[in-house]
Amino acid sequence: MNQARIAELLQPFLGISTNAAISSEPCHSEPAKAGEKPRLLSPFQLQCISTYIDILMRWNARINLTSIRDPEEIVIRHFGESLFAASHLFPTASSVPALSEASVPSVVKDFARPRVADLGSGAGWPGLPIKLWAPHIALTLIESNQKKATFLREVTRALILTDVNVHSDRAETLAIQSAFELVTLRAVERFANVLPIAARLVAPAGRLALLIGASQLHKAQTILPDFSWQDPLAVPNSQSRILFVGRRYA
Repeated sequence: MNQARIAELLQPFLGISTNAAISSEPCHSEPAKAGEKPRLLSPFQLQCISTYIDILMRWNARINLTSIRDPEEIVIRHFGESLFAASHLFPTASSVPALSEASVPSVVKDFARPRVADLGSGAGWPGLPIKLWAPHIALTLIESNQKKATFLREVTRALILTDVNVHSDRAETLAIQSAFELVTLRAVERFANVLPIAARLVAPAGRLALLIGASQLHKAQTILPDFSWQDPLAVPNSQSRILFVGRRYA
């Protein structure tokens, strides 16, 4: 898919003026602060998204990864929402200079990497776009469907991403042995049943980020009273979708 068109479609989700051009700088993006011009997606990020979509379209002809078949709608509905979340969860991610995973300086690689888990990853949203935005994170994609897990591994290899683990067993087995600074959850079935599992993956003082419908907000607060919830953020170009982030009490 054309990179310029991808950039144009993603502008509303990153707070970018529709008159903005593609950045020529290889740095990762950062949402604009008051009075500042917002950063744009780098050519490397846009190329990764384009490659990701190409692989997705091939696979989607064989297995149902998404019901959306139009590439532009995929950018808006899936990548837009995911990068909106990424820009709020990691607002200073652009401080990690990377043309690609291989080019991250060794001094950056030595920093403690935030451990992030994406529960019910499916076709990789929001986990993989968050990794593209914030390449310094250590990402675990949790997907028990073996075909979808194989797809996730192929995308990870094609984009040459490091520190990405695809966990193809049930999340309950991972919760016993691992804790994460951030857990993401998006558009899963049986939301009320899955939410406590997601919470068990969150480390003390860690965050749980939900991309959900506004009607599910109260249910999340009721099921997880031991989280301190921020005000929900409306996802651009949506009448009902929100980003709802809670922090576990230490």
